[in-house]
Amino acid sequence: MVAEVRPEYDTEWSAMKAVAAKLGIGTTETLRKWVRQDQIDNGARAGTTTEESAQVKAMKKEIAELRRANEILKAAASFFAAELDRPHTRS
Repeated sequence: MVAEVRPEYDTEWSAMKAVAAKLGIGTTETLRKWVRQDQIDNGARAGTTTEESAQVKAMKKEIAELRRANEILKAAASFFAAELDRPHTRS
C-alpha cells in the first residue's frame, strides 16, 4: 500500500505516516519495519528474509533439543558404565 501511494507524497516517510494513520497502526515505525522486511523478502533490499529467519529459528530449536538429548545420553552412559564397574554378588 505504501508503494502505491508513495508518488502522492514528498517523502517515503510521509507516505508511511499517511498509510499508518489510515490503517490505524500505532506507530509509523512499525509500518516502516514491515515495508523494509517486504523489500528484503522481495529481493529489493539486502538482508535476512522472513523464510531464512524462520529456518534459523527452527535450526536453533533443533540444536537445543539435540544438545538436551546428548546430555541425557551422556548421563545414561555414565550410569550404565558405573553399573558395569560395580561388583555384583549372586545369591
